[in-house]
Amino acid sequence: MKEMTAKEVEVLLNKGEQLNLIDVRETEEVADGKIPGAINIPLGLVEFRMHELDKSKEYIMICRSGGRSGRASQTLESHGYKVINMAGGMLSWEGKVE
Repeated sequence: MKEMTAKEVEVLLNKGEQLNLIDVRETEEVADGKIPGAINIPLGLVEFRMHELDKSKEYIMICRSGGRSGRASQTLESHGYKVINMAGGMLSWEGKVE
């Protein structure tokens, strides 16, 4: 599984890169703040909503610490999606939140 640090993601966003971010935390966790532009798909719904994703795009998976996003990454990879897990999750995030 490919991984990227929170800092690497932040640098790309600050450069104006268009990233496909998926936050797999629960809705109430996301209410406390998420990376701007991230789409919330709670981990338990990833398998049911993967049809909403485009297999030609690469997705960066985010959670609180990196564990749930790692599981989501494995699930999506096994179905042919290109994914990167954001290691350290939101606990490591120092950038803007919305």
